[in-house]
Amino acid sequence: MKHQEGVFMGVRKSALYYQGWLPEGEIKAALLVVHGLAEHSGRYMNLVNRFVPIGYAVYGIDHIGHGRSEGRRLYVERFVDYTEPLKTYADMIRCWQPDKPVFLIGHSMGGLIGALHQIAHQEGLAGAVLSGPAVKAPGNVPKAVILIGRVLSVLFPRLGLVKLTAEGVSRDPAVVKAYLNDPLVCKGKMTARLGAEILGAMGLVGAEANRIHLPLLILQGGADCLVDPSGAQMLYEKAASPDKRLIVYEGFYHEVFNEPGHDRVLSDVEQWLEGHLLTRK
Repeated sequence: MKHQEGVFMGVRKSALYYQGWLPEGEIKAALLVVHGLAEHSGRYMNLVNRFVPIGYAVYGIDHIGHGRSEGRRLYVERFVDYTEPLKTYADMIRCWQPDKPVFLIGHSMGGLIGALHQIAHQEGLAGAVLSGPAVKAPGNVPKAVILIGRVLSVLFPRLGLVKLTAEGVSRDPAVVKAYLNDPLVCKGKMTARLGAEILGAMGLVGAEANRIHLPLLILQGGADCLVDPSGAQMLYEKAASPDKRLIVYEGFYHEVFNEPGHDRVLSDVEQWLEGHLLTRK
């Protein structure tokens, strides 16, 4: 397995970090991993260790304000500060692997970013896998709270409002411990501006998901307490993809790739990917 890394200049003159893992032999496809809120691309080694040995190149980018990339932590001026660099990086991958299909794998907020990318740029992808996609605001949040958050995003955009619950990441205590001890994981509170931008992006996906026509696999933990699980169902129903599938893993927490029993999840993804590679031949 070969590892590569580098930086490119993203939005707002921020240096954005990327990395990739390549098989020693022939590459049959590329996987573009889009990580979630507060984490980074290095937390997807279960995917890397499963797919690189069987011929997939796996690439990841640290979003602005995340991981090894520059930018204020848990803050963003506009949501396009995530989606525009992803487009740049996807173009870079296609230059590196010009004859290979590229599949997007987005998790949590990365699923939201990935859904928006599909809406705007799906012509460059062979398909997408979205796990625990944060595409719908939790139904238990009062409208007044959402309104106050939007006001604060204008008046006090960098005010910290919400802290993520690490225990909701996985049922595996070792995964939670590693998450808490990871210096590249943001431990602070999500800012008012970022919260408002996420809500705006969720609304856009809800309104325009019918523009998604790519092959789509959606994975959702049935006991996910960090995103609204009904968002996966909503996205599945609204996407216009003739080739789409939703798998709900009962009892699983948010990070289905890091849950006890994640081999079952990875097997489902492998079967889906291999099947779509066969149809392209």
